[in-house]
Amino acid sequence: MSFAPGQRVRVSAREHRGHHRTPAYIKCKVGTVERVHGEFTNPERRAYGDDGLPKQQLYLVAFEQGRDSILVDVYEHWLEAAE
Repeated sequence: MSFAPGQRVRVSAREHRGHHRTPAYIKCKVGTVERVHGEFTNPERRAYGDDGLPKQQLYLVAFEQGRDSILVDVYEHWLEAAE
């Protein structure tokens, strides 16, 4: 699954033990894809000596915070399409 700039996405709320790059405060939140950074090896797997393959798309996702927003890099395997 791939996402495009402007698309609304939800961050998975699944539990993940060990190293992961998705902050807890955005889990289950809906944001908007701002930018597609490209494909990178998965740092969650590389942290344990794995090669991190297959590569994962990395997205810059904006989450509204009142009159402001926070921008977070999120790997594709943490995202799902929001309705």
